[in-house]
Amino acid sequence: MRSLARHTLTIRSSIARPTVRASIVAPRLVLSNLTITSISKKHQGKLIAKMPTESTQSQACCNTPAVVSEGYSPKGDYITVDGLKTYATGSKDAKQGILVVYDIFGFFNQTLQGADILAYTDKDHQYQVFMPDFFEGKPADISWYPPDNKEKEQKLGEFFQTQAAPPKTLPRIPKIVEELGKSRGIEKWAVVGYCWGGKIVNLSSTKDTPFKVAAACHPAMVAADDAPGITIPYIMLPSKDESKEDVEKWEKGIKVPHAVEWFPDQVHGFMAARGDLSQEKVKKEYERGYKLVLDFFHKHL
Repeated sequence: MRSLARHTLTIRSSIARPTVRASIVAPRLVLSNLTITSISKKHQGKLIAKMPTESTQSQACCNTPAVVSEGYSPKGDYITVDGLKTYATGSKDAKQGILVVYDIFGFFNQTLQGADILAYTDKDHQYQVFMPDFFEGKPADISWYPPDNKEKEQKLGEFFQTQAAPPKTLPRIPKIVEELGKSRGIEKWAVVGYCWGGKIVNLSSTKDTPFKVAAACHPAMVAADDAPGITIPYIMLPSKDESKEDVEKWEKGIKVPHAVEWFPDQVHGFMAARGDLSQEKVKKEYERGYKLVLDFFHKHL
């Protein structure tokens, strides 16, 4: 791990009343009882996550579609689900679906390309893949990152209190899955989330979840007390920026089949908006991450 920032933002919000307390002290953002850890170097704040360990090399006999570094043209289109603009990709005949919960930056080419990879990599395991716009056209501005000054910290803090508060997002997921199940004929569901989306996935993988299997890529807000409630097979892919201590505590509490594969030379966000696919190493690890997710889904869905 790199040095922890001495300045960060702490926000508290209540499900009942979204009151906020912000202070620049410990490296933590707390939303309800959900903690997002912010890690940074000197003057380089980084909102990051945390995770566990275990080796799960890719086993599937599948070929990741060619990854495009720049100018990616998404293969899918946009539909409306539960009132939300939603990216939809994959064979409309597939009976298995994957719900993608993006990171705080919303629809980014790297994330859309990831959805297409999930949909089209393996002809023997076809999926319809959907990515709803939970932020309704108002994602975080990537220029706020890293949050290395008070203005950026304030904007990110307001965003997490309003747009990204998990209690706002969680109730929509069962509605989205139900609607798509009826309209698209999907019989089984998997879910994958990046960064902030990793927390949403964790909280959506508990009792009565509509999902059969889950994946969290470089997830934010990893908390040990979330683990015992998970009821479905679960894979996590931490980057170098995730806290090994927090992840290990989380892993000790999980009681279902799970896997953890570390990416020790990749930054938080490398499989989503922050992935610099022009770098060959990042591109390879991006591809490896998606293969690991698909392998796990093929095994458990």
